[in-house]
Amino acid sequence: MKNKTALITGGAGFIGSHLCEYLLARGLKVICMDNLITGKMENIKYLKADKNLEFIKHDVTKYINVPGRIDYVLHFASPASPKDYLEFPIQTLKVGSLGTHNALGLAKEKNAVFMLASTSEVYGDPLVHPQPESYWGHVNPVGLRGCYDEAKRFAEAITMAYCRVHKLDTKIIRIFNTYGPRMRMNDGRVVPNFVYQALNNKPITVYGRGTQTRSFCYVSDMISGIFKCLSSGISGPVNLGNPHEFTILELARLVLKFTGSSSKVIFEALPFDDPRQRRPNIAQAKKLLKWQPKVELEEGLRKTIEWFEA
Repeated sequence: MKNKTALITGGAGFIGSHLCEYLLARGLKVICMDNLITGKMENIKYLKADKNLEFIKHDVTKYINVPGRIDYVLHFASPASPKDYLEFPIQTLKVGSLGTHNALGLAKEKNAVFMLASTSEVYGDPLVHPQPESYWGHVNPVGLRGCYDEAKRFAEAITMAYCRVHKLDTKIIRIFNTYGPRMRMNDGRVVPNFVYQALNNKPITVYGRGTQTRSFCYVSDMISGIFKCLSSGISGPVNLGNPHEFTILELARLVLKFTGSSSKVIFEALPFDDPRQRRPNIAQAKKLLKWQPKVELEEGLRKTIEWFEA
């Protein structure tokens, strides 16, 4: 891959910025494209001294024109937290549909490998547990979360259409809950929410009874999985996430323990369509990519809390 060029849409976002860093460290030229609705220049500011990084501020729902050779197009642009996609539902639908179409068009024009960052949200509130790639999901298309779920499901469908019709080399990764440094404090996702509340001695807000489960993957593990998939011959969806499952209440107690906070846990009504359980079946990633996460939740939480404290 050395000396090749990768364009990353959403490259100033949480996962996108870590991906920029990872590919630059491996000798690639990286074009970071972001409209900065939810991404931040702060996430890539320390990379800007690297002559192999180019930043382009652009909304990918508009036609993408980038001169020169591009070997990889990685489409990571999208609001990704419930707080963001509930605030920007139309933009979320547009980046999943028009944005994916434009990114695929660029990959076709450049004869580049295309990767779609999809999500575990395509499984909705799952009736199969853990979720394998063969599961079609249980999604409410007209619910509040439908703007994100259906945007990603459409993005997967058009990616596979380009693979079949235009013989484009495509990859689809379904990203399960990922956390780590560079998440926004006001992101709205559970890890930064709890850490922010604990560090500020505010009540830790647990929705429902806290018995709903999630599996949390540290960002360095996620990035290594993405890279392995990009280098593979797999075209269909691949789950990437940590299969170790925790209740939300267990997560809250770990955050309290590692921050030494005096915050109290309070319980509020469960949001509509909030999944009761979410855990990836990563048998395919283990077998075909020789990948599995290494960072345990306790270690990853400590690193994340240290970053937030700094």
